[in-house]
Amino acid sequence: MSITTEFFRHPMLTGAIAASSGSLATAMTRDLGLASASSVAELGPGTGVFTASIVAALPRSAAFAAVEINPRLAASLRRAFPSVSVVEGSAETLGSLLAEPCDVVVSGLPWTAMPAQRQAHVLDSVCGALSSHGRFTTFAYAHTAWTPPARRFARLLRSRFSVVERTRVVWRNLPPAHVYRAALPVCHLGASRDQSAAAAS
Repeated sequence: MSITTEFFRHPMLTGAIAASSGSLATAMTRDLGLASASSVAELGPGTGVFTASIVAALPRSAAFAAVEINPRLAASLRRAFPSVSVVEGSAETLGSLLAEPCDVVVSGLPWTAMPAQRQAHVLDSVCGALSSHGRFTTFAYAHTAWTPPARRFARLLRSRFSVVERTRVVWRNLPPAHVYRAALPVCHLGASRDQSAAAAS
């Protein structure tokens, strides 16, 4: 299954024109604690480049759900990764698709192709699906870093996580890309503060 073919077949469903590289997959899945994770979700797995890295790092007992909106890519993923629960659907409904909070969410979604409202909705869905100590990783193409959609996404990401870092450019990818790593969803911190205040009163 070619991601390029799917891009030209359904450009609104497939944000990337070329599959991500192994170098980007390594950068995306490094330092996420996958070896000790019990529940992981992937958004927009495409042809499964990141999926393969996640499967290789996860313990066999971990639950792994991949959410793919393109039905052809979803079918291909099911054949390639029988141990992964591949769900056809939108990333905006992530929370309703999972039985328990996730330790890690990995995203291959095309953030700069989304309008502002969808960026916000998907990030809210990610925050709601993560556990209080959860981690989130995604990427953005380096050549789009200064565009309004990319800058807006970075602001939205920092407003929803207490810790956000951006790596150096991964040059061995087409196009070259930055990786974003985020941790400690703000929604959980807010809930903890509310509970503490309620207990004090």
